[in-house]
Amino acid sequence: MNTRAPSRRYDSVQQDWRAFLPDAKASLFNRHTYELENDYLMLSVSLNETLSFHRQGKSVEACQESEVLGALCARLAIRTDAVLHAMWQHARHFGIVPNLAPLDAANFKSERGQRAARFSQLLNHILLSERSQFLNKLSTLEQIVDGIGDEFIGCANRMASGSDRERCSLLQTLDLIHFDLNTCVRETDVLLKSFLFVLPEDQLGNFDFTVAGLTSTRHPMPVSGVPLIRARRMAALAGE
Repeated sequence: MNTRAPSRRYDSVQQDWRAFLPDAKASLFNRHTYELENDYLMLSVSLNETLSFHRQGKSVEACQESEVLGALCARLAIRTDAVLHAMWQHARHFGIVPNLAPLDAANFKSERGQRAARFSQLLNHILLSERSQFLNKLSTLEQIVDGIGDEFIGCANRMASGSDRERCSLLQTLDLIHFDLNTCVRETDVLLKSFLFVLPEDQLGNFDFTVAGLTSTRHPMPVSGVPLIRARRMAALAGE
C-alpha cells in the first residue's frame, strides 16, 4: 500500500474554494485542513511501515509498529469528529445550510461505510429540508468515523497476539478501513469549505472555539477495549 494523497478532484475543489473565501475564512479553513491532513499522513506512514515489515517477514517489527496505529487513528478520528460535530452544532443552532452532495456508497470499501452511506442516501429522499439533509450527512460521517475508527483500533491492538495468518487478515482490514478514513477526511474538507462559505464572519470565532473544545476534551489515546468517546456527548455550542 502506498500512502494515499488527496485525490485530484478534492485538490481542485480546494483551490477553487480558496479563491472565493475571504482571508479570515481561508485562514481558518487552511489551518483545520492542514491539521486533518497531518494526522492522516502520520497514520498512513505508520500503516505503510507496518505493512512493509509484514511483507518482509519481520513480524516483531510489524507488531511494534502496529502499537502506535491505534493512537494515531484515535487522533485522526477525534479531530475529524470535532470538525464535523462543530458544523452540526452551528448548522442546527443557527440554521446554516450550505450546498452539498449526498454521500456515495461507491466511495467506501468497508461494509460499515457502504451501509451508512446507502442509508444516508435513503434518508435524503424523505427528508424535506436541505438543512435536515446537511445535518444527516454530518451525523452519518461522524458515525462512520466512530465505527471504523473503533474497528481500526481493535484490529491494531490484536496484531501483537495474533498468528501470522491472523495478522495478514488484520492488516487487510486495516488497509481497507484506512481507505474509508481517507474518504471521510476528504468529505469533511469539502463540507468545511461549503460551510465556511455561508458562515457569517462574526461566527468564525465561536466555530473555531467549538472545534478546539471538542478536540481537547476527548481522550487522545483510547483505552484498550473501550470505544472512542463520541463527540456528540460533549458540551454544546461555545457560549451556550
